[in-house]
Amino acid sequence: MTQRSSWIGFVAVCDDKREIQRMGRRDIVIALRGTATCMEWAENLRAQLVPISDPTQKVECGFLSLHKTPGAYVPSLAESVVEEVKRLMEAYKGETLSITITGHSLGAALSLLVADEISSCAPQVPPIAVFSFGGPKVVVNGQDLITRVPGVFLGEGSKQQQQKKHENNGFRKVIDKIDDNNPWAYSHVGTELRVDTKMSPYLKPDADVACCHDLEAYLHLVDGYLSSNCPFRSNAKRSLVKLVHDQRSNMKQLYTHRALTLNLERDRLRVPIPSCLPSPSS
Repeated sequence: MTQRSSWIGFVAVCDDKREIQRMGRRDIVIALRGTATCMEWAENLRAQLVPISDPTQKVECGFLSLHKTPGAYVPSLAESVVEEVKRLMEAYKGETLSITITGHSLGAALSLLVADEISSCAPQVPPIAVFSFGGPKVVVNGQDLITRVPGVFLGEGSKQQQQKKHENNGFRKVIDKIDDNNPWAYSHVGTELRVDTKMSPYLKPDADVACCHDLEAYLHLVDGYLSSNCPFRSNAKRSLVKLVHDQRSNMKQLYTHRALTLNLERDRLRVPIPSCLPSPSS
């Protein structure tokens, strides 16, 4: 834990010709980390909604501050990402591009703000997709309490009840005028994929809060996900070594040794891990 950090993520550009051909485009990936500094923890707690450039849209005050505030010698996250995206658009001018933004926890919240920022930073911005983990909200672990705040006690619940009421009456209205003036009336962005720690045969059903919010646990659950009503897939390809190392106390004892043995052996032999994407014939 430090007072300051000079970085919050990175930008990567696909240079694999086979992957570019498979996707039909060159993908730019922007990955943002979770909370790491004391200042960021303090900003996470500044939960009041404030307007952004469009006065009809509001975001959490602390997240917006982390997104927009420059340092003494460095530009803001918003400025840095826009500058880099423009540079890459020029560098690969004439190619078909796409932008994928991802982040965990604080990085999940910031990934949405970054997506909004770059979507209008230049004419003909490439298509943008956001995959966020454990934040406001695309991939959500049902046991992860972090994804339920802020707002769950002070507005979001009432809004969801209003939405259900209106939908039952045949309408799609979500926000009542009362909620427009409520600085705590949060709603979440995007399509939610809800995974569940209890679905994993490796994790204890009473895994602690830290495990439920852990990025490695999320990646493990996504790797084993088939559908909400299907069991954990038996041919999940992600190595469990890091999960066991980080969450040993939350692993079922029956599987701890087995997982370590299988994955350490594979890692030792450097067996290539196949793509998680289905083959054309499957």
